[in-house]
Amino acid sequence: MTDLAVTVWGIGSTRTFRVHWTAAELGVRCDVRPIRSRTGETRTEAYGRVNPKRKIPTLQHGDFVLSESGAIMAYLTRVSPVPPGFFVPQGALAQARLDEWMSFASMELDAHALYLLRRHRYLPEIYGEAPEACESAVEYFSVQIGAVADRVPAGDGYLLGDFSIADVLMTTIVDCAIDYHIDLPARLVAYRDFTARRPAYEAACRVNYPERLDNGETA
Repeated sequence: MTDLAVTVWGIGSTRTFRVHWTAAELGVRCDVRPIRSRTGETRTEAYGRVNPKRKIPTLQHGDFVLSESGAIMAYLTRVSPVPPGFFVPQGALAQARLDEWMSFASMELDAHALYLLRRHRYLPEIYGEAPEACESAVEYFSVQIGAVADRVPAGDGYLLGDFSIADVLMTTIVDCAIDYHIDLPARLVAYRDFTARRPAYEAACRVNYPERLDNGETA
């Protein structure tokens, strides 16, 4: 456990989970404010003063406020001592490789495909049905994930050698794809099973998905 203490707003989503997992890996002490999307909790005047975008997660570190899960994960690795075996880029080339994985996963896989499915297949009462767009999103996701499958370790390692926030991001994307019943290359599933065995993954599940424990499920 480090001396770093932050406040994290948000639980219950894939994106909040990424922040809680990163914090658990780094031993950051979090004062968790367990608000959720689509409950009205992000629409309050009080939360609007914290994050005018009214999205979760949001991090507060002293007077500094930061939103966007990828930015929060990166920030935590820069202000907290990192444990042995945790990849933090040293030099332009290493930073570029991390940035490449983070940009690809967050944009091509998450925003362009999975988030579209989330809105139009699983929340049609809010965003409307769009079956053709959903089919296209699944096809696009499959092509893009297939293009990098041979660069993903098959259950015996991490994307950049040591564990990094790119693994946090990619693992949560594979988790989501499994939940959405998207067929995946076997090595992606093996990779996810390997990274999800990390103790910090389970610790973050307990924070982010407390209802699973309430229902008698394992984290």
